[in-house]
Amino acid sequence: MNRQDVTSKKDSVLLDIEGMKCGGCVRTVEQLLCDQPNVLKASVNLVTGTAWIDLSSSEKKIDNILSALADHGFPSKERNETNLSSRTASSVAANQSWWNQWKQLMIALGLLFLSILGHLAEGGNIDLPVIGTLPFHACLATFALFGPGLQILKKGLQSGLKLNPTMDSLVGLGVSSAYIASLVALIWPQVSWPCFFNEPVMLLGFVLVGRFLEERARFRTNKALTELAQLQPETARIFINQNEIREVRVGALKPAEHIQLLAGDRVPVDGVVIEGNSAVDVSSLTGESLPLNASPGTELSSGSLNLEATLIFKVTRIGSDSALARIVGLVEEAQARKAPIQGLADRVAGKFCYGVIFLSISTFIFWWQIGVKLWPEVLNASGQGMMHHHGVHAALGSQAQTPLGLALQLSIAVLVVACPCALGLATPTVITVAAGIAAKRGWLFRGGDIIERAASIKQIIFDKTGTLTIGRPLVIECLLSNDEERMLQLAASLEQNSRHPIAHAILQKNQQQQLPLLNASVTKTFPGEGIAGELDGIDGTIRIGKPEWIRSKGIKLQKGVERVLDDSSTKGYSIVAVALNTDLLGLISIDDQVRHDANTSLQRLRKQGLKLNMLSGDRRKAVERLGEKLGFEIDELGWGLLPDQKLQRIKELQIHMPIAMVGDGINDAPALAASDLGIAVGTGTQVAKDSADLVLLGDRLEALPEALLLAKGTMYKIQQNLFWAFGYNMIALPLAAGVLLPQFGLLLSPPLAAFLMALSSITVVLNALSLKGK
Repeated sequence: MNRQDVTSKKDSVLLDIEGMKCGGCVRTVEQLLCDQPNVLKASVNLVTGTAWIDLSSSEKKIDNILSALADHGFPSKERNETNLSSRTASSVAANQSWWNQWKQLMIALGLLFLSILGHLAEGGNIDLPVIGTLPFHACLATFALFGPGLQILKKGLQSGLKLNPTMDSLVGLGVSSAYIASLVALIWPQVSWPCFFNEPVMLLGFVLVGRFLEERARFRTNKALTELAQLQPETARIFINQNEIREVRVGALKPAEHIQLLAGDRVPVDGVVIEGNSAVDVSSLTGESLPLNASPGTELSSGSLNLEATLIFKVTRIGSDSALARIVGLVEEAQARKAPIQGLADRVAGKFCYGVIFLSISTFIFWWQIGVKLWPEVLNASGQGMMHHHGVHAALGSQAQTPLGLALQLSIAVLVVACPCALGLATPTVITVAAGIAAKRGWLFRGGDIIERAASIKQIIFDKTGTLTIGRPLVIECLLSNDEERMLQLAASLEQNSRHPIAHAILQKNQQQQLPLLNASVTKTFPGEGIAGELDGIDGTIRIGKPEWIRSKGIKLQKGVERVLDDSSTKGYSIVAVALNTDLLGLISIDDQVRHDANTSLQRLRKQGLKLNMLSGDRRKAVERLGEKLGFEIDELGWGLLPDQKLQRIKELQIHMPIAMVGDGINDAPALAASDLGIAVGTGTQVAKDSADLVLLGDRLEALPEALLLAKGTMYKIQQNLFWAFGYNMIALPLAAGVLLPQFGLLLSPPLAAFLMALSSITVVLNALSLKGK
């Protein structure tokens, strides 16, 4: 099946969303977005706090969308993509938010410490008369609830009133229930309810500790992306006049302006070197360890580092069009677009809060009216304690002595131990970490769905030229030509606007012989066949391409051509015919070089259990010669294929297993788009990159097996997280509801429930961060 084209960004918007705390929030936000009339698709990431939405028209009417989100407690704003400073600014804002949570955490921990001192004083371990009294605990709980806990109560109430309960709703219900029940017992002792004012304090303490650690982990997951954005310097040295240089903001630069790059400067925008020679470090963008030798004509991308000497640089692309901005944008899109496996977790998390509230109510009714009558010994199992005063808490004992007291504690424990946070964080945390790792290594996945798809690939199809070979073939010799220089001049003049590797070989040979180029007035490319056109001063049509194609145009091939073709085929060389009108001007023999890491890369892929094929439009002998070098069997090769024939072959193979296509040229774009996973190497043309799901920057084919291993490791981490998140809730909820109480006398106290809830989220996040060691 064909992939849906998701590469276009003209109708897409990235939103920064505040207030999301759990998977239930994600589900609510997605539902709100999808309910808007001009939203076609929405994907929300809990970790990064972003939503990627596809709109039905290029007119971005998002005011209604932002209003709807704000009305439901999720204030949002559109991400500014004009430059990378917005990413840096958002990083500063995230850092400030983290410090605000730190202050709130310190207050909560202080209250928790006072609560513990109260327990010790109450038990006679230390002599603190005031702290050990019940009124002190009541004041402490009141301050905790309406101090650091107030924001949780407000958001939980707001979500609950809109019938979209979230994690805040569950925690708010738990702490407020414990507080109100204790307040009633304090004011009217005759009701014989237990007082547990310390519960709200301990609950809030553990919840805030967990959220602080989650926020810290989220901050770390975005570190790679922030480091990428910070590769762009804030200022640049621009030439005002020929010899006058001024320092200006990078955002003020415009195409065609000239700037100066000193040794040690970062390249601020995309452009081309017009003067000077230097070594340039591109490892931050492509992962290449060796520096690039920059000279006049060399294109450099923003974020590269000038190492040795001063360069004069002409600006070509700025702002969101620069390579660095596009990379950051692709990574942000990858983090926002969720993997299909996340859909299950989100659907469960969306309904999870309703189920927990129902379970809590059922638990309360059961233990109040039924449970104690069936097992009267459960009250005695808790021992003496919290009827009229604060007793020292046991780790798993509630110390309740009445059915109502027991029912209250168990129902509160159910509310608090439930953790949709772990479900909501299980997938996006791993995707965010993986996308950041990949970006730092020069691998650009277009989404979490692409990472999941890459992990499932069973077969890879390679294009030959520019993928398994270096894509810079050389002219070996000119054959059957009466005037080699004239033939080369005409061929190079027609090919000067082409990006095909063979065109570069002909142009390079022409440059070596210092032959002037003629202006091409009309050109037309025939994919997989050749190129035809007209040159100024030349009467007639010039054609360059496969000998078979030249013959099909009515051009008679002279004697000796078949012998030359057979001889070149035996050597594995490619042959290009050059003709003017109906006359054959001669043949050009061309050979390409195998990538130095091609053999190693293919061996690693085979060891991963992948089936490999090579398809090419080249002649059979050339394909067989390369296939033999790289370990391909004859049935794994295809030769003489036009783009539509490659496409047909891919569709046939897709019937049996998911396949990936690796290519770099214009001819490969249809195949890249049609395959389950289109992979473009970074040296390829822009159309190949735009058609691909995974772009490998740089010139290392070994990045392919490494990127696929990262995808598989990512999916393994996601599966681990989902297993933990689902398993935790399946075990913790029944335990909190008291299933072990009748037989073993064990039940889950609310403070321990809160601790386990926080632990579940932290475990999921830490497991995702451990992917960095892969």
